[in-house]
Amino acid sequence: MKYKHGKEQKAMGKLTLVPTPIGNLKDITLRALDALREADLILAEDTRTSSILLKHYDIHKPLESHHKFNEFRTAEHIANRIIEEDLIVALISDAGTPMISDPGNMLVQACIAIGVDIYCLPGPSALIPALVLSGLPTDRFVFEGFLPIKKGRKTLLAKLAEEPRTIILYESPFRVLRTLKDFAEVCGEDRPAATVREISKIHETTLRGSLGELITHYSNESPRGEFVILIGGVSPEKRKKTLNNSHNNNTEENNN
Repeated sequence: MKYKHGKEQKAMGKLTLVPTPIGNLKDITLRALDALREADLILAEDTRTSSILLKHYDIHKPLESHHKFNEFRTAEHIANRIIEEDLIVALISDAGTPMISDPGNMLVQACIAIGVDIYCLPGPSALIPALVLSGLPTDRFVFEGFLPIKKGRKTLLAKLAEEPRTIILYESPFRVLRTLKDFAEVCGEDRPAATVREISKIHETTLRGSLGELITHYSNESPRGEFVILIGGVSPEKRKKTLNNSHNNNTEENNN
């Protein structure tokens, strides 16, 4: 196990992961603004999107692209630059906390490998407000990010159908209805669920009900905006029944 405390290290640059607003530009912390102003270099998922935020807060720093299509080429190079040039680098995504369904893991791993100090500021993320708004249990939950579109989707859905914790996932508006229908197929239309769209924006909307009710709603009204889908966990009674059925089926197969 490697333990490293930033204050005990000789100054040789650092990487700071800086959460940014998920919709409302006012949802940025004072520490986040300080980190961006302190940085020698800001890495952004999309420089065009991030430029709007930086311009709004009058922050003028070198800005470079760092996204899922180039991080496998640039991560190690940037990590080395941090040490060699004693750089303070800030990593931001288009919205929310870096690495939560966003790029950044390769850079963090590269920095860990050569001993770069890494910090992550607390801040915006869509999944927690959505969970709180959903009305579903918040004591235990699982975050699945974006579901696979094709390969492995059915297998994962079948597994999630037996998940006792609240399930949280992000989804494109073009696939919201399909995803709700897929969950209804494996969980039943009576499973409690919720959708939260456009968090922190003017058209923020939360819908709560059963999967069947949500399917009916979005069959009549096309989904728009950025979505978080939440599915209630399987009830203890239903989970016990499923496990008993599985045990009985295995016993019958063994007897045959």
